[in-house]
Amino acid sequence: MDLLCTHIDQIRPVKPTAVGCEECLVAGDTWVHLRMCLSCGHVGCCDSSKNRHATRHYRTTEHPIAASHEPGEDWAWCYTDKLMLDPA
Repeated sequence: MDLLCTHIDQIRPVKPTAVGCEECLVAGDTWVHLRMCLSCGHVGCCDSSKNRHATRHYRTTEHPIAASHEPGEDWAWCYTDKLMLDPA
């Protein structure tokens, strides 16, 4: 039985809204890895960072899918269904 993301329809053709984690840049902080919201383009730091801004963005907006915003990585994660999506 294959697990399917029920939020694929919420992926939009978005561009990143910042070059780094938007909240870390404002605070003068650093991040570990970047994730981009596929609903609005918000860029946030991953759960390996101390701030976890990508997850905070999901909890605040309920935008379900984020993709890696790191060079050479091509994957997405659905926070709601808790599963990895195939590369675009």
